[in-house]
Amino acid sequence: MPVEITWWGHATCTVEDSNVRVLTDPLFARRLAHLRRRRGDLPPPGAHHADVALVSHLHADHLHVPSLMRLAPGTRLLVPRGARRAVPGLRRLAHLRVSEMAPGDETRVGDVVVRAVPARHDGRRLPLGPHRSPALGYVIAGEARTYFAGDTGLFDEMAKEVGPVEVALLPVGGWGPYLGEGHLDAGRAAEALARLAPRSAVPVHYGTYWPIGMDAVRPHEFHAPGDEFVRLAALRAPGVAVHRLGHGESVRLEVAR
Repeated sequence: MPVEITWWGHATCTVEDSNVRVLTDPLFARRLAHLRRRRGDLPPPGAHHADVALVSHLHADHLHVPSLMRLAPGTRLLVPRGARRAVPGLRRLAHLRVSEMAPGDETRVGDVVVRAVPARHDGRRLPLGPHRSPALGYVIAGEARTYFAGDTGLFDEMAKEVGPVEVALLPVGGWGPYLGEGHLDAGRAAEALARLAPRSAVPVHYGTYWPIGMDAVRPHEFHAPGDEFVRLAALRAPGVAVHRLGHGESVRLEVAR
């Protein structure tokens, strides 16, 4: 059975595997604080439907309570350990089945097992808040093993912690002109790809949101990361098929372990 990946923009993807729909870091907003969606239509209502939604960390562009409110009643929602204490708005999500996850924890949904893995990223809700929750990635294991990295920097134990995977959804940029600590740019994402050695990869987390009033500030950081990742991946991980999707586009991958 093929695995289908749809990229809705930023870190929001739908992974369909073994008749299970997995939604990553749901963000359905046209504007978020000082950020405005600059490319791609908002995900359609059908994108709100999933069997399980994954939240990688507590930053508002990844854990967006108004977007989570749109998920159908009964949807499983996996969040980092301590999220309900750090984000009071999660208490409003009484229609969802919320579970907290730490690295190594697993949750079964139908014929898919979701495993939380470490990420190297600031997991606080606010820049000055306490460190209460780890930033996570997830491995979605069904017909294929798909790694959703969330936000992360490159770290030595990445391949060991993630394990063998067939598909990697890797962040290759951000939402502003400069990437801080704990992020992957196109070059570091290509190095991560070489270490992980999946069969296929999809670049995410770029070219969607940009600060209002900063259109002319380093615009290449908005437009270029996807193409730059494709170029560098061909040099550093030539055996990996990279699929650079447009917003709302899908790819079906035939994967046999």
